[in-house]
Amino acid sequence: MVYALRKVPQITVFFWIVKVITTALGESTSDFLVYSINPYVAVGIGALAFALALLLQFRCQRYNAWIYWLAVTMVAVFGTMGADILHIVIGIPYLYTTIFFAIVLVIIFILWYSLERTLSIHSITTPRREMFYWLTVMATFALGTAAGDMTAFTLNLGFLSSGLLFAALIALVAILHYAVKGWLSEHHQHQARNSVLTFWFTYILTRPLGASFADWFGKSRAVGGLGWGDGIVSLILTILLVGFVWYLALTRIDVDRSTLKN
Repeated sequence: MVYALRKVPQITVFFWIVKVITTALGESTSDFLVYSINPYVAVGIGALAFALALLLQFRCQRYNAWIYWLAVTMVAVFGTMGADILHIVIGIPYLYTTIFFAIVLVIIFILWYSLERTLSIHSITTPRREMFYWLTVMATFALGTAAGDMTAFTLNLGFLSSGLLFAALIALVAILHYAVKGWLSEHHQHQARNSVLTFWFTYILTRPLGASFADWFGKSRAVGGLGWGDGIVSLILTILLVGFVWYLALTRIDVDRSTLKN
């Protein structure tokens, strides 16, 4: 069965704003739940919410802003929990978990491309492509969580410096993208590959960017944060997320215009 319409949003500035909000919310919410209630119960709640959100997303016939961003948010929460389990519960160092999730992501990309001959977000029009897309999203969130913790703790950069580091890396990726785009102006196929590569690099880096700033605002001053508390940060981010998604659902500015007549 082929989907009639794409199941993902158009890439606009609002996409990246909401993506960063979900990454920060996933970090603060995961930490709030794990440290406020029994951690096993918290992980169970995260897993259930994650499964239900993805079920809703897969059952939708077209992109729906509320359902799509709910799924991304639940991936952020559960992805954070999964990455933290490997370090906190099993005791695997952040460096190794970062390498592990990077390898998992590469394997997913290889399998996806070998079967579909594309990694483009604009090609999510079949069940199998959507499956690969969400596997990739989950891997990027886990990788970003591990990478952010590695820079903050293993490399002793702290939360703020880690956030600034990933912001600088995103800016570098953007600069390189536009530089290469101009150089490849007459080669559309290479331009498309450049855009896909840039998208996924940015997608990965926005995870530790949002998580680092969420930790900076939420964690205590004793560990380098501002001490607002994970619960307060989660509440603020939830309000921001609902506001932006409401705007997207109302205006539909991130919907493929060719599908509006359907």
